[in-house]
Amino acid sequence: MFKNYLKIAWRNLKVNRLFSAINVLGLSIGLAVTLILFIFIRHEQSFDTMYTNADNIQRVLLHTDGDNGQEIWATVPPSLGPTMMTDVANVEYAARILKNDFGGTASLRVLEQNFTEKDLFWVDAELLNIFDVTFIKGQAKGALDRPNTAVLSETSAKQYFGAIDPIGKTFTVDGKYELEVTGVYKDFPNNSTLDCNIMASGITTWFFKNPSWYNASFETYCLLKPNTDLASTELQLQEMLNKNMEKENQWYTFSLQPMKKVHLYSAGYDNAYANRIGDIKEVRNLSYLALLILLIASINYMNLTTARSQKRSKEVGISKTLGSSSGSLLFRFYMETGLVTLISLIIGVLLTFTALPIFNSVTGQELSTDSLLNVEFFISLFVLWLVVTLISGSYPALYLSQFKPSIVLKSSIVQSKGNVFIRKGLVVFQFAASVVLIVGVLMISKQMEFIRNQKLGFNAENVVAISINGLKGSEKKDALVSELKGLSNVSSVSLAQGFPGMEVSGRSLSRNEDDKEKLNIQTNVTDASVIDVLQLKLLAGRTLPSFKQEKDTLVEVVLNRKAIEYLGYSPEEAIGKKVHISVPNTIVGVVDDFNFASLHEPIGAYAFHNNTGEGKSFALVRYNAAGNSSTINQLETIFKAVAPNAAFNYSFLDNNLQNLYVRERRTAKVGIIFSVLAIFIACLGLFGLAAFVGEQRKKEIGIRKVLGDSIVGITQMLSKDFVKLVFIAMLIAFPIAYWLMDRWLSNFAFHIDMSYSVFVIAGISALVIALVTVSFQSVRSALSNPVKSLRSE
Repeated sequence: MFKNYLKIAWRNLKVNRLFSAINVLGLSIGLAVTLILFIFIRHEQSFDTMYTNADNIQRVLLHTDGDNGQEIWATVPPSLGPTMMTDVANVEYAARILKNDFGGTASLRVLEQNFTEKDLFWVDAELLNIFDVTFIKGQAKGALDRPNTAVLSETSAKQYFGAIDPIGKTFTVDGKYELEVTGVYKDFPNNSTLDCNIMASGITTWFFKNPSWYNASFETYCLLKPNTDLASTELQLQEMLNKNMEKENQWYTFSLQPMKKVHLYSAGYDNAYANRIGDIKEVRNLSYLALLILLIASINYMNLTTARSQKRSKEVGISKTLGSSSGSLLFRFYMETGLVTLISLIIGVLLTFTALPIFNSVTGQELSTDSLLNVEFFISLFVLWLVVTLISGSYPALYLSQFKPSIVLKSSIVQSKGNVFIRKGLVVFQFAASVVLIVGVLMISKQMEFIRNQKLGFNAENVVAISINGLKGSEKKDALVSELKGLSNVSSVSLAQGFPGMEVSGRSLSRNEDDKEKLNIQTNVTDASVIDVLQLKLLAGRTLPSFKQEKDTLVEVVLNRKAIEYLGYSPEEAIGKKVHISVPNTIVGVVDDFNFASLHEPIGAYAFHNNTGEGKSFALVRYNAAGNSSTINQLETIFKAVAPNAAFNYSFLDNNLQNLYVRERRTAKVGIIFSVLAIFIACLGLFGLAAFVGEQRKKEIGIRKVLGDSIVGITQMLSKDFVKLVFIAMLIAFPIAYWLMDRWLSNFAFHIDMSYSVFVIAGISALVIALVTVSFQSVRSALSNPVKSLRSE
């Protein structure tokens, strides 16, 4: 019997090629999307699970009161790590990580050649006891115990030393540190939060050797003893803090974050060093989208199968007359669904292999089809096939198997209102989902356009930031500035610690040393030309002085409007006043507010200052737009002449600012692609219902044609009911879309208003898509020969 049912199912698929092809196409796309997102989700969930001690590794987080409520930082004070080792009984090991120059690119001098390295980290030797780092050359034990030592990843060793054995060789970092290579380790996998290319001994640097409880720039990981209670460990951390810092000076508290949650649950944290930061919200949203697309594809099967019910009804009637039970027919129709789903699944897997590289390029992921070649995947595949078969085949199988022979063997069958309502309801659901997706894509696109065109309070165009970490001494830096200013295409040059779009130094602003109220402020050590380079609006006073003696202890500062409003001054009143930002400062100028961080955040307090105790890492160069490529070549020539032993590394300010919104652009791209697929599949469902109506009313159409009705009139008659369905879908979709997009926009401090035009465009788009889809089938029905539809009468 099973074999016979399989043959019948195959014959039905062959006889109804058009409907079978549409069914298979819709389900194949839905399954392929689901499989791709299955790989993505599994990859995201697999982060940091490869470490033997993953269950006992914790990252220490810092909690502090920010300008807009509670903030969580991924970095903590440098004193925390070593103190944990001695004062917290539950901690077995603790290790600090500091990215070179607090996040800057390192300039390397290796074998008389210059290189740049973005992922050089200064670390404690204990890091190798916490994480599994597989050494290819050398040994993990003792590799970083001595200062001026470093270990390289396998890829970095090949890049910098080629075929030469790097063990025992030295290289220079930023012209300051000469490091000896003591080991080479296997590259960290692409699902590891830790992604160092070079790990250098932290005790080489001043910051590791002179830790404090005030600066919070170190990521710190600890290995807890087995079966340790996290709550009791966090209490021990607070006791440790109370022991080492007076209560009134404590501007933060600590908590522990399990290693396996670091990747997906850190999207909103500040100061994280990891390049690979996931977002559990993105994973969930993509999961919902995959399920939605799969559900829409399953609904298509229901509609397209019931659209052929008139033809299948006599088949059912004859089978029941000859003794078939409803149960056997139910099994037979499920068999047919299972066959369609199986074919779709095979095609879906092939589409997955084809589309995965495209998905990687759009999202910036590094997903591999290797994850498809395991037992878990094949079990998941079987479960997916079973679930889709049960969902897709449920309504058609139950509906068709319940036909009564006495009714279906008559010349026509009358459809119950319940069945018609269900089919129309399914189409309304599909198009409501499509309208929500259209609104979402339009709103996200408008917000990203708003971000691109938003006036930031400074001009980031035609400004290039050149890393000067490799330049030794102020003489070299001054010489570079002098040479750069001599270029005809350069209008201004400034040396600075950083620039808008990157973290600089986070401090607290207060009116005096005794002031208990404080405001978080970003401070950037720079010079007089920074206002010209960034084209900031000076509200009062002047810029920083052009010249400052190294031994001059007076610190002058230019504050933004947000900072002086906190101090209670007008721009004019602020000039000459003293404020406290770690040390006393004299206000010499006030600039208008500008967006120095992501538009997710409101504008905060910002200060440009000239404290000689801090270093400048970048030369900011404003150039004329004409001759962009030639200007960069000239900048490189001058840099290499001034600093032959340093690598020339530059970036454009406007590009750096756009990098703040990588996740949003990825969401927009993925949303557009998946929304188009969902709408396409929904159109297949609408096509199915149009085919069903055309089949149900073919005799009516034949009579109308015989009586002289035109093709246009018949098409309008068949289309008007679908227009009603689309309007109903809009009424359902618009409130849902409004609520969802309002929540998404609330993540931005600066965002567009909810525009009604977006809903109008989405509604018109859905209506046009529906009319085009339905009209095709309606015209096809209207063109049919009335003789064929009426000959049985």
